[in-house]
Amino acid sequence: MLARLPLPWLLLLAASATAVLGLGVQWVFRRPKAMAVYLAISAGCCLGMIGVGAEQYQRWSTPQMLILYSFSWLGLAIGFFPSRKLLRHYAEEQRRGMDLRGVKYPARLQAPIYISVILMAMLGFILST
Repeated sequence: MLARLPLPWLLLLAASATAVLGLGVQWVFRRPKAMAVYLAISAGCCLGMIGVGAEQYQRWSTPQMLILYSFSWLGLAIGFFPSRKLLRHYAEEQRRGMDLRGVKYPARLQAPIYISVILMAMLGFILST
């Protein structure tokens, strides 16, 4: 259904999803370097998804992969929302020079990430066919 939209609209959807998660990254880390790394990773993931999708047996099209990318990124942003304060605390401690190797990320905060990414990816798959 969404794959029938013109490509500029799908690029806008992907850019919006990247911007939403980017705002969260900027809020947590408060460093331009973190934002630059995030944008490079986002571009790599988007291009990688398009490339891998084109090589699959099903021959996923660029619009379909842009939809999956957008929905997955939005799912990641939704999933990180409950742990935003803890992530910011970890970033502050690391900025102060504290060692975070022994710190464990609570399982109760991991579950929303997994659930939201899986559900949003499934929704993106359903809406892209």
